[in-house]
Amino acid sequence: MKSFKFMALTAMMSGVIAVTAACGSGDAGNGDGNGSAASDKQLKGDVLIDGSSTVYPIMEAVAEEYMAEQPEVKVSVGFAGTGGGFEKLIAGETDMSNASRPIKDEEKAKLEEKGIDYTEFKVAFDGLTVVVNKDNEFIDSLTVEDLRKLWVDTGKAKKWSDIRPEWPKEEIKFYSPGTDSGTYDYFNEVILEEKPLVSNATLSEDDNVLVQGVSGDKNAIGFFGYAYYEENKDKLKVVKIDNGNGPVEPTKETIESGEYAPLSRPLFTYVANKAIEEKEQVADYTEFVLENAAELSEEVGYVKLPEEEYKKGQDQLAELTK
Repeated sequence: MKSFKFMALTAMMSGVIAVTAACGSGDAGNGDGNGSAASDKQLKGDVLIDGSSTVYPIMEAVAEEYMAEQPEVKVSVGFAGTGGGFEKLIAGETDMSNASRPIKDEEKAKLEEKGIDYTEFKVAFDGLTVVVNKDNEFIDSLTVEDLRKLWVDTGKAKKWSDIRPEWPKEEIKFYSPGTDSGTYDYFNEVILEEKPLVSNATLSEDDNVLVQGVSGDKNAIGFFGYAYYEENKDKLKVVKIDNGNGPVEPTKETIESGEYAPLSRPLFTYVANKAIEEKEQVADYTEFVLENAAELSEEVGYVKLPEEEYKKGQDQLAELTK
């Protein structure tokens, strides 16, 4: 199995569609020499995907593998953010929408208005990871209440000493996913409790911008998906989170077990049922996702689901393709 870890992330620009280039190698798929989920039949056409920048590395790796086996199928993967991805699914512009949070009621309603039925598939686990600058020597862990004090807007600039008196009297620089991001939505729900985020935060749908911001400022703090920390751990310092049972560092083990609470979460892709039923390559690609997401999510720094979750998705897909 080739390593696809973040092969395209350094080229990511917020709001731009990234089209995966087909690879002619024959060692794609399961990597076990026994074939892959891709149909033996050679297919043609496209698969249009957009949405979460957090899910992007997984789907990018899957797309690369798939097109090695189906070179006549062009899979395009965008990273407009979870909200932006749902907007495109609602508009009928995409076949699949990646999401780092469950679909919202208002998004469900808009899809229903357009007559678009869809199916939700889980693809991996993530741990929303809080990071500070590598040279930060005074923070090792934060409580959930500390996070709330830091990130909820008070109408004025904050210093570290505003959070804990013994910390430096230096202004904090905040870096956050943009408001179209499912990561932003999740943080807003479980940490901010729907209160406004600090108004002076630098926002970006491109998590690499956040990595660069935090790594370049000794008074910075930010958050994003676990895989982006894994890829950049030499530049950043991870912050342990205390949810009342002591500080817990995000690792694959603590994310999968749920010990890293409340910032562990599942990642999803939502597929338009009509696309599955009418575009053979979309159905085939979805099957390929479900058979390969476990391995490839681990390769790019996330955490695979229990096998039964992927089997559940395959059963749902089989019902749609009868």
